[in-house]
Amino acid sequence: MDYGFLSILPPLVAILLALITREVYLSLFGGVLIGEMIISGYDIFSSIDSSLNRIIFMFSEPWFVKTLIFAILVGSIIVLILASGGVAGFVEYVTTKYKKINTKRGSLLFAFGLGAMMFVESSITALISGTVAKPITDKCKVSREKLAFVCDSVSAPICSLIPLNAWGALLLGLIGAQVAAGVLNENPIDVLLNALLFNFYSMSAIVLLLVVIISGKDFGPMKKAEERAEKEGKLIRDGAVPVVDEDMINIKAELVKKPDILNMILPLGVLVAMVPIGLYITGKGDFLKGSGSTAVFWAVLTSIAFSGFFYISRGVMKINEFIKYVNKGAGAMMPVAMILVLAFAIGSLTVDMKAGEYLASLLKDVMNPQMAAALIFVLASIISFSTGTSWGTFSIMMPIAIQLSVAIDSNIYLAVAAVISGGVFGDHCSIISDTTIVSSMAAGSDHVDHANTQLPYGLLSAFISFVLFVIFGFVL
Repeated sequence: MDYGFLSILPPLVAILLALITREVYLSLFGGVLIGEMIISGYDIFSSIDSSLNRIIFMFSEPWFVKTLIFAILVGSIIVLILASGGVAGFVEYVTTKYKKINTKRGSLLFAFGLGAMMFVESSITALISGTVAKPITDKCKVSREKLAFVCDSVSAPICSLIPLNAWGALLLGLIGAQVAAGVLNENPIDVLLNALLFNFYSMSAIVLLLVVIISGKDFGPMKKAEERAEKEGKLIRDGAVPVVDEDMINIKAELVKKPDILNMILPLGVLVAMVPIGLYITGKGDFLKGSGSTAVFWAVLTSIAFSGFFYISRGVMKINEFIKYVNKGAGAMMPVAMILVLAFAIGSLTVDMKAGEYLASLLKDVMNPQMAAALIFVLASIISFSTGTSWGTFSIMMPIAIQLSVAIDSNIYLAVAAVISGGVFGDHCSIISDTTIVSSMAAGSDHVDHANTQLPYGLLSAFISFVLFVIFGFVL
């Protein structure tokens, strides 16, 4: 059935409700319910039943279950490295060796540098940069919204520029499918590498982030958040609700073992290293063909297992303490898990209602070779922002963009780059994006506050990207 404009109503309702009520769970479920009501012909009782069934059905998808377990067990890793004295040891090392990290600029550049080095997976990037940098940014009176902005801006943008990860595997697969279908006769790797040179949104988002950090100049809601943190010492606003209850995840000072940087570096090193290894194994020798969800699933399990062996063998903690901290951290991630379940449910709903196809049909007939990339970028941005998924946007838009570009003789590299840039915009800015959720969690920020303060920067980067796609559309 063709739902037309109604197909994009569920995510729009969820986003608007979240901005108005600041109740994320209620807003996301409201979006799911609206969609099911449209599908059922506005039968409220069957819509409630189908909404609950859709949420339950998500657990039958192996990739979703692996992603959810990853999100939950990430909390276990955080608590373990806190309780082991790993974070305290790292902060002690950094503040002693690099005494210049005592300013907002220095602490935020430190968070940026951490994230930039962890380009293997967007959620891991946000997790590490936020968790490790938070004690330092807190001392420097950086608002949690600002830290979440940094975490988010070095996750999807960085990962989409460096294809040696699951992002590259997905993009190569989508481009390769068009080559196999005879639409293109180029090498998929050559197409991707050339397209990344025009990934304007990721580039502009990173450059803007660095400009903001170095200049110390903010605007919009972020400026108010930073002024609050600086003048009032309030890292989060009164009444704000962090995604994760910090009282649940914090470790009492007397329980923390002797600070030791190795207790953080090694478990996180195993976590990061296992992602490409997992991609290589699942790709049967080619990590660019591996499974991203399986790789991060293996990574978090291996990191926890290594932590247990490492801590217990060194006498850092006893086995019963280790189990207690694993459970404590996993329990603290339940709010994150609930948000992810509801966000992915809305994503599946928009696919069933063919929101992407509807949006694509609006612009398909008005495209010309020079403006094609710019319009593809706008369309991909709307889809990704509405659905909260860059990968879903890539899957919908890549075949459309490539086939359209071939048909109207537009620059294929620019078209592929426009899809990537548009997908990253939604991953970066949408309130229902998993990366946005993880960034809020890692930074200890209220999720709606993070989305509100970050959006003006994302829109500015999107505007810059649109202008660049227009210019290069006429130049190339």
